[in-house]
Amino acid sequence: MADEYIRVLIADDHELFRRGLRMVLEDAQDIAVIGEAGDGQRAVELARELVPDVVVMDVRMPVLSGIEATQQIKAEEPGTRILVLTISDEEEDLYEAIRAGANGYLLKEISIDEIGDAVRSIHGGQSLISPSMASKLLDEFAAMIRKEERREQVPAPRLTPREMEVLQHVAQGMHNREIAKALFISENTVKNHVRNILEKLHLHSRMEAVVYAVREKLLTIE
Repeated sequence: MADEYIRVLIADDHELFRRGLRMVLEDAQDIAVIGEAGDGQRAVELARELVPDVVVMDVRMPVLSGIEATQQIKAEEPGTRILVLTISDEEEDLYEAIRAGANGYLLKEISIDEIGDAVRSIHGGQSLISPSMASKLLDEFAAMIRKEERREQVPAPRLTPREMEVLQHVAQGMHNREIAKALFISENTVKNHVRNILEKLHLHSRMEAVVYAVREKLLTIE
């Protein structure tokens, strides 16, 4: 019966990859590909129209990025599970994808034969992260713990009100362009604020800055 299928939407700007992925998934008896999107905006529109069980989402896409599309889809259809499948091994992309509501983050180095199992796992409520990405996160958090243990008990560096505003928006998973729009400033100004925040806090990534700020009670993430 149709309701026994896992209904999947594929969102990737490479048509050849989409078609190959469709062929692999449709070989499975319990998976049905119900649509394809070549950009993030189209992915949002199709997710709204078709309400898939799982969206297989790339990060780097035109019009809307996969992360922006994920955020919109999860806001409109929170029951839809999203598996990010990408070549991006940037920790920041992983962090922002999770902040946006992604349920899994796998690199395209995964065997094509494993995609079906990944879709089933995501649909079944599990969360998946590629081992290499999980290792990077563990290494980063371990480094943060070591810094915290070595750090002397001194007052937290003072951020300006504007820097606090920028940091709050970063904590909400917003991109520089979105922050600039929200605060009515240029994207370059946002970049400068983020750089200053990291320098003041002696940190090296946006994710570290957010975790540090929450720990120091500089901001609260709702």
